[in-house]
Amino acid sequence: MNPIAWMAYNPTAGRYPSRLLAERAAMVLRRHGWEVSLFQTESGEHLTGMASQAAESGADAFFVAGGDGSVNLALSGLVGTETALAVLPAGTSNVWAQEQGLPGLTWTRWLALEESARRLARGRIQRVDVGMCRGRPFLLWSGVGLDGFIVHRIEPRKPWEKHFSVLQYAAAAAVHLPEWRGIHLQGEADGEAIDGRFIMAVVSNIRLYAGGLAELSPQARLDDGEMDLWLFAGDSPLDAARHALDLWAGRHQYSDKAMRKTCRRLHLRSDVCMYLQMDGEPVLGEHELSLEVVPRALRVLVPEAMPASRFLYPPERAMGERP
Repeated sequence: MNPIAWMAYNPTAGRYPSRLLAERAAMVLRRHGWEVSLFQTESGEHLTGMASQAAESGADAFFVAGGDGSVNLALSGLVGTETALAVLPAGTSNVWAQEQGLPGLTWTRWLALEESARRLARGRIQRVDVGMCRGRPFLLWSGVGLDGFIVHRIEPRKPWEKHFSVLQYAAAAAVHLPEWRGIHLQGEADGEAIDGRFIMAVVSNIRLYAGGLAELSPQARLDDGEMDLWLFAGDSPLDAARHALDLWAGRHQYSDKAMRKTCRRLHLRSDVCMYLQMDGEPVLGEHELSLEVVPRALRVLVPEAMPASRFLYPPERAMGERP
């Protein structure tokens, strides 16, 4: 029995015309024995609803031809179901795809979606952890402080701006660094007290960060039931600049002002409204927030070549094997 997939493409995601690219990727999957239904999304809510319908129909996988924002929108329809999430990187930074080693779409790499489809056609299904914050799931990270503030300043972006996404983020950081004084955070991570002034606080489920340019958590595993909380202490623009340089160089792991805590539950409060980002998307902030990790709540389809070291548990099955 052939595996069944729904594929959704976001016509406004990323920097390139996604319809033709998605159609060609669907042809690749069909050549490998998949039954593929292709759909265009009309809105974020439509994409979430489509993912939910795919799960209700019993589809083996829901392919998203888009970026990390589109992946995040699909989560709500797939968490806790039997349908696996698969990504064809057609977005701006595609960090989730980078984490899997899938090729990014560029002006010189027009066949990237087809290549990703080929690698995923005989991939494997793994269960991964999902974070829940304010009733909304995230797969990659959730952060408050400077990174959340910058995301709120640059999103949403016009299509032409996505061609300069990394430069735009760097420019926004350079503009706001001189005025950033950090935020006072109090709370608990798995019962351990947090109290201090921080440039930012980031909960990460994956290794990569900042558009894939930095490796925030080299030791992260996607299915170990916990996530890494990184607290970057400081109260001045100089502290912010040092953290940025350390992060890009990988020195943050050895800094006495960057603290890593593994956690399953997190509660934070502040005397100011916290700018919040989830999977790189701006979320309306509040003075208080709670976060918890839901272990192995999402099935994902990953390429066979993705290192096993990214996971604690073996795959559920390889594609082509029916349960």
